[in-house]
Amino acid sequence: MNIKKHIPNIITLLNLFCGCVALVFAFHRNFEMAFYFVCLGIFLDFFDGFFARLFKVSSPLGLQLDSLADMVTSGVVPGLIMYQMMIDISTTMPDSYMQIFPYLGFIITLGSCYRLANFNIDTRQTDSFIGLPTPANALFILSLPLVLKYSDSLFVLEIFTNPWVLLVITLLSAYILNAEIPLFSLKIKKFIFKDNALQIIFLIISLLLLVFFQYLGIPLLIIFYILLSVVNNKVLKK
Repeated sequence: MNIKKHIPNIITLLNLFCGCVALVFAFHRNFEMAFYFVCLGIFLDFFDGFFARLFKVSSPLGLQLDSLADMVTSGVVPGLIMYQMMIDISTTMPDSYMQIFPYLGFIITLGSCYRLANFNIDTRQTDSFIGLPTPANALFILSLPLVLKYSDSLFVLEIFTNPWVLLVITLLSAYILNAEIPLFSLKIKKFIFKDNALQIIFLIISLLLLVFFQYLGIPLLIIFYILLSVVNNKVLKK
């Protein structure tokens, strides 16, 4: 039996396992551990493709497994996290809204599902992305309760405990996942600065954002990634 051909799929299944564990922590409102297991799942998600290319064992089965694992880790988990955040603040709303409102958080899951299915049949996304990748969106959503937990800012508290702000974030999340916005790839294929200037600049600024802003740096760097891609697209068109 060729062990090599099974290694990428095993890594993909470990990604799925991390997503399942993250779900358990999210149900128990341990958002920090849910965040860490999603991060581990995303890390594994990168390496399943890496080993598939390294061992030259890419397969249609691997492609489908990858999307199914991502659906849990980067689709269901962020939807549940938003659901939990909305439950926390829905007590300030009328009863009729309170019974329905938290479930709107799963719009993120629906947007993620559509994104992953579309990605599998979209031949334009081999070297770059169109719309925000589900792992980046998951990190954005999962960082929000941690920003709220560790921030001393009253402004941050007011923003992330406002039900309408959370609803707007949910809707924008589902939209940006599927928007026809080209986003540059973070893969560095050649170690030549001029060929990878955009990626290197982004990685340096991202590191600074994480160092200085910690959890708040995560949503900031995702927003920066989108804005930088939009600016880059306009520059390339000129």
